[in-house]
Amino acid sequence: MQNHLNDEFVFRCKLVGSVEYIKSGKDQLILSKMVKICCIGAGYVGGPTMAVIALKCPNIQVAVVDISTARINAWNSDTLPIYEPGLDEVVKKCRGKNLSFSTDVEKHVAESDIVFVSVNTPTKTQGLGAGKAADLTYWESAARMIADVAKSNKIVVEKSTVPVKTAEAIEKILTHNSKGINFSILSNPEFLAEGTAISDLLNPDRVLIGGRETPEGKKAIEALRDVYAHWVPVDRILCTNLWSAELSKLAANAFLAQRISSVNAMSALCEATGADVSQVAHAVGKDTRIGPKFLNASVGFGGSCFQKDILNLVYICECNGLPEVATYWKQVIKVNDYQKTRFVNRIVSSMFNTVSGKKIAVLGFAFKKDTGDTRETPAIDVCKGLIGDKAKLSIYDPQVNQDQIQRDLSMKKFDWDHPVHLQPMSPTSVKDVSVVWDAYTATKDAHGICILTEWDEFKNLDYQKIFNDMQKPAFVFDGRNVVDAEKLRKIGFIVYSIGKPLDDWLKDMPAVA
Repeated sequence: MQNHLNDEFVFRCKLVGSVEYIKSGKDQLILSKMVKICCIGAGYVGGPTMAVIALKCPNIQVAVVDISTARINAWNSDTLPIYEPGLDEVVKKCRGKNLSFSTDVEKHVAESDIVFVSVNTPTKTQGLGAGKAADLTYWESAARMIADVAKSNKIVVEKSTVPVKTAEAIEKILTHNSKGINFSILSNPEFLAEGTAISDLLNPDRVLIGGRETPEGKKAIEALRDVYAHWVPVDRILCTNLWSAELSKLAANAFLAQRISSVNAMSALCEATGADVSQVAHAVGKDTRIGPKFLNASVGFGGSCFQKDILNLVYICECNGLPEVATYWKQVIKVNDYQKTRFVNRIVSSMFNTVSGKKIAVLGFAFKKDTGDTRETPAIDVCKGLIGDKAKLSIYDPQVNQDQIQRDLSMKKFDWDHPVHLQPMSPTSVKDVSVVWDAYTATKDAHGICILTEWDEFKNLDYQKIFNDMQKPAFVFDGRNVVDAEKLRKIGFIVYSIGKPLDDWLKDMPAVA
């Protein structure tokens, strides 16, 4: 413990309520003890992020708060509200020590020194910017609550994905309601991939912190940097201005989604020409300027961020007089929608141009493997397309329950991104949809199988047994390229794999409407 702290670090101690600093190698000052951190929002971002901070910073008290009693109860139980590999172990190691989950939002916000805000930012469904702009209602409510209950200086951290300039708006709300309290606003966007969120948090490519380029803003950035420096190498902690941090998150998701739409566009051309999209993607990925990641053709991208962030980016471009740029990014979503429609049309045209009354087994409903998240999953649009042609669906996913699937198939677009208590409480059951908990039950007596999530177990099913129990001809429509098409054809299946040379049965049956 140093006896003499310079003025800058005295200020930082006052700013964040810290009571102790220690000095490590190369004169790097590391935060040793902090009173409390609070996160508003116990969802996919807030829960795992705070759990890892608690794990790596045992001297910091971390509270995760949410107005949903059911969600908080789940975080305090043996069955967490979200499925993420490794999360259960981290939570159980810290919960009851320096990690807590509570519905007493105002109490924990008032007592905290750093407040992360990870609330919903749904796409607006009406009014200015409907269908594109982010609805910041929940963010604004959180900011006003923070200003109302705060009794000491606080750092307020954007953790939700928000449009550029949100921090400025939040700053104005806090400043005009400050009652003499100093608030520093930071942007600290998450770059987590569901299914690998815990490893992403433990060993991140980068941590991005944006703040005001003022003395106070820089000190706030350093205070948050010192939290992450408990386990993240300092050269991976990038410090920028607020606007760069906010835009970097949207840009990263837009670039990733663009790669997926690019390879999916190529998959359609591959089918038309007899090329193999896997071989094309492998050859392209060997170019060191491009790299191999996010080049797997599929039925389409999903998840909570890609489409929403691109729509947000489109709206920002339009508002800034950049229609050509907005049109470019719109095309990424258009290709994604086209891929889902093309997949449904391929199914219908292959099965004698109708699936009416036919049982179709849907294997996988989550938007990717190793998560139970169904937000914007392509399975929703594929299932709705088949239901529109009067198919009877039998759906199996190892991590998604019946209630969630029925909700997803009955809710209006963008309803999913509002807090649970504002979503339809008792969604109408969708006719001709059954949800089962076994792949063999789903496929029994089915006319066709759609693989919509790349769960590992779907690679190792007994497809001979499945074939024997299906109606003939038996079809497999592989939207994730997880099965060995040639092995299945030898069994007797008619197989369609995204972007692969077509089965003779399919060659004269176009996938366009």
